[in-house]
Amino acid sequence: MSDATTLGDRLKLLRHERSMTRGELADRSGVNTDVIEKLEHGRRQTARVTWLMKLAGALRTELSGLLGGPRRSGSAVHDAVTAPESTPGMDPDDAGETPDLGELRRAVDGTWRAYWSGDLPHVAMRLPGLLGETRLAHRGLGARAATPLADAHHLAARLLSSLGETDLAALAAREAIEAAESGDDELRWTALHGSYCSALLHQNRCRICEDHAVHIAEDTEPPLGAAELRRLTVWGNLILTAMAAAGTTTRAGAVNDYVGLARSAADRFDGERLDYHVRFGPSEVAMHATHAYALLREPGLALQAAGAVHREDLPRAMYGRHLLDVAQAQAQLMDLRAAESTLQEAESLSRRSFRDHGPAYPLVGELIEEMAHVSPDLRRMAREVALEG
Repeated sequence: MSDATTLGDRLKLLRHERSMTRGELADRSGVNTDVIEKLEHGRRQTARVTWLMKLAGALRTELSGLLGGPRRSGSAVHDAVTAPESTPGMDPDDAGETPDLGELRRAVDGTWRAYWSGDLPHVAMRLPGLLGETRLAHRGLGARAATPLADAHHLAARLLSSLGETDLAALAAREAIEAAESGDDELRWTALHGSYCSALLHQNRCRICEDHAVHIAEDTEPPLGAAELRRLTVWGNLILTAMAAAGTTTRAGAVNDYVGLARSAADRFDGERLDYHVRFGPSEVAMHATHAYALLREPGLALQAAGAVHREDLPRAMYGRHLLDVAQAQAQLMDLRAAESTLQEAESLSRRSFRDHGPAYPLVGELIEEMAHVSPDLRRMAREVALEG
């Protein structure tokens, strides 16, 4: 594959390796033979991401096998969010016909699954094209395509927050809310306000975040003992976002109130739920409580809350990020070796937390400053977070 430098080259090579004709690939993928031929001959440089995903499936390869490896930069997502008139992933040869709604929903849902598995490079690869296609579908189908349009922008907001693009994350979240307004699912609209509040929190606009989350939660508060669980998921996620904002501003009374509300709602749950691409459940509540109490410098309460977090309930990277709060509480109790050990486990699960000046940065620095003997592993982690050269 090293000699295949273009999309068309890679497509042709993979097809030959599978001993398939263009017609056979077209039959198995559902992509027009003319598109495949133009790609292979270089008369098209790209195609819709839903088509590329179907071609990759028919060729038994990942999308990166066609596109040349996952791209770690969020620049294409940046361009797609800031240029809503564009249709990324489609070249001038595309006739602009309305995408198949079922295929588009499956593509968006599959990209969300990649996000929850922690595969952000593949999300960044797929998302620009999906943003373009969901916009095209919405122009052609109107409210029928509101869900994939909102979900694609929701995912863009989450990804951009992860990449530190907080202003763009808030913009993408607002566009998701606007898309949901054209549909008929009020609960989706409510869930997207939770993600918008999360974007505000990443911008350090903590009181605005908290006030908005509480306002939306009050307008939609369900009866805790009788509400359907998906409604509790959405409402509870708003409460958790308000809790995180209150913890950041070190308002202990508010944190305790939110913890009580969230635990009351989570009592209805047998496990974690994922509704409208937001999470809620007992472990989710315990994880957020751990974070808030670590911010409040209440290490005993933080570790007590952490005891209710079950590793198997959370995505790998999310659990790794949670361990940073556990290590922070251990450091506050001056149990420095335990904090170092927890940091090592966190690093193995969430390398993103240990990127240059990532969330592990202040904690690693604190341990180096406090410990009389700095271990080689801690020195290595210091280099990972760019604390030491």
